[in-house]
Amino acid sequence: MTGGAQGDDPVWMTSAMLKAYAHPLRRRILKLLARHDHMRAADIAAELDVPANRVSFHLRTLADAALITEAPEHARDRRDRVWTAVRGAMSVGDPDHPVADEELGGAVVQAVAAEHQDLLQRVVAWAPEYYGGRSPGIRAVFQQRTTRLTEAEFEALLHEFDEAFERAEAAHDENDPDGRFWQVDIVAADDTI
Repeated sequence: MTGGAQGDDPVWMTSAMLKAYAHPLRRRILKLLARHDHMRAADIAAELDVPANRVSFHLRTLADAALITEAPEHARDRRDRVWTAVRGAMSVGDPDHPVADEELGGAVVQAVAAEHQDLLQRVVAWAPEYYGGRSPGIRAVFQQRTTRLTEAEFEALLHEFDEAFERAEAAHDENDPDGRFWQVDIVAADDTI
């Protein structure tokens, strides 16, 4: 998902986080903030073509839920409010950290799944351009792999994915004109699903 605190363990989403994340405009705002180091409400409103007062309301909700934070070091003056996404892994819950509101947790999972389905449809629509030789560069990947692991080994693999992403993000030169934003959805299921 989007946001969260840095570190090895995920942030377990509170009810306030789930409620904030469940709203489609707030997810769009979070995705936009993830693409930028920091942004002002007016810039977000312009980019999303949404009234600034509406964006400001949703920014306050996201901040109250601890999904974004102010970045005063980027403000032009004391009245200027600049926002940044809180980064890192987040989780709706698990058996050791059950979600307080299952219906709300389900709504968030459904929203994330719908966004994943949209991404998958875009990848499938683009794929013939690539394997047909009309798109010279990699713009997407649709890959499957099956492996046999214990639950502990699988969790260690997920941890390695997180660390690899953090290393890649830290090594990236923000000024490189070839830099692009990549949405990465990792889908895995064992043979009991």
